[in-house]
Amino acid sequence: MTIQTKGTSQSKTPTGEHRKGTILEILGASTKLGMTSFGGPIAHLGYFREEYVTRRKWLDEKSYADLVALCQFLPGPASSQVGISIGMMRGGLLGGIASWIGFTLPSALILAIFAFTLKNNNIGGAGWLHGLMIAAVAIVAQAVWGMARSLAPDRTRGTIAILVAIITLLWPSAYTQLILIAVAGLVGRFFLAKSGNIETSRPQIDTSLSRRTAVIAWIIFFGLLIGLPLLRTIVHSRWLALFDTFYRAGSLVFGGGHVVLPILQAEMVPSGWLTDAQFLAGYGAAQAVPGPLFTFSAYLGTVMNGWAGAVVALFAMFLPSFLLVIGTLPYWDTIRRRPNFQSVFKGINAAVVGILLAALYDPVWIKAIHTPYDFCLALAAFALLMLWKVPPWVVVLFSVVGGALISL
Repeated sequence: MTIQTKGTSQSKTPTGEHRKGTILEILGASTKLGMTSFGGPIAHLGYFREEYVTRRKWLDEKSYADLVALCQFLPGPASSQVGISIGMMRGGLLGGIASWIGFTLPSALILAIFAFTLKNNNIGGAGWLHGLMIAAVAIVAQAVWGMARSLAPDRTRGTIAILVAIITLLWPSAYTQLILIAVAGLVGRFFLAKSGNIETSRPQIDTSLSRRTAVIAWIIFFGLLIGLPLLRTIVHSRWLALFDTFYRAGSLVFGGGHVVLPILQAEMVPSGWLTDAQFLAGYGAAQAVPGPLFTFSAYLGTVMNGWAGAVVALFAMFLPSFLLVIGTLPYWDTIRRRPNFQSVFKGINAAVVGILLAALYDPVWIKAIHTPYDFCLALAAFALLMLWKVPPWVVVLFSVVGGALISL
């Protein structure tokens, strides 16, 4: 993704008196963004730039562009990781936590309340609920289209995406997806050489994090990623399984929030933790609230285990983002100059497009589109998103009303 900038960079730098701030200041700024940032990750980055670079001048344009590039390369929610990084630059580790809480909590609370509404009322066959599922068709289709244009624009990457989609559909498994991502990275390393020169004049990202802290973060990250599945085979605990599922999803999702859909669906629906209808209804509702799409985890956790489930799922989903940001920021200036690193991620990003394309068919399409009326509503919603540039939350409300009318 490319973030467009206007004019020259700000005269203020993220050093000295402009870098440090109070926790309440960071929490207030991020909460404002968490309550008003509609439109998905790309829109979130625009909101962040306006608030943190243009208005508050917490960092300059080039440093912000570097942070965006860093978080695009990491698995997990890019916009949340940018917010966490800015919070850490402004107020250390506590600043990063405050930034995450402010940006995440509003949508997480809304989705948890929505989950309680579904659990406590017999609305399984409600037309408006089916409308939410149809909205998911249009929104995922838009995500596939946009990501394919930017992440699989040529013959080689387009072929990777198609092959990954085919294999994902024929051998559906969360492990299949992980293997395909790894193989695509290797293909990118050897067949997608970095084109053009790598810019070396970018300013160093200013952070107080030490390399020792970064090493500890990487040890914890990989320790949990490898250890939790092994521990699950020994300790049969629903809570451990819940934490492991969301931690792995947050650790291994490249390409943003939409890509978490097939990974979580493959883990949770076959296990009987919730139904396809519940899963897709929550995914549709997540489009109508501000903030990061990963707060979908709060909805899923609530459906499974109430408020405690929401807290565990939300914490596990975002914990990898913290560890990855802490572990990478001190090394970013060295890593970003390596062309092989960028080639690997070209292949991974193409695979992400294929995984999301497969998810568009199963479970999204086959669970939501049953009649010509359903298809017409999905087509209208897609047109509103793509042609008329209507905000996703408005399209969700349109689909809810349409689904209710179809049921009549």
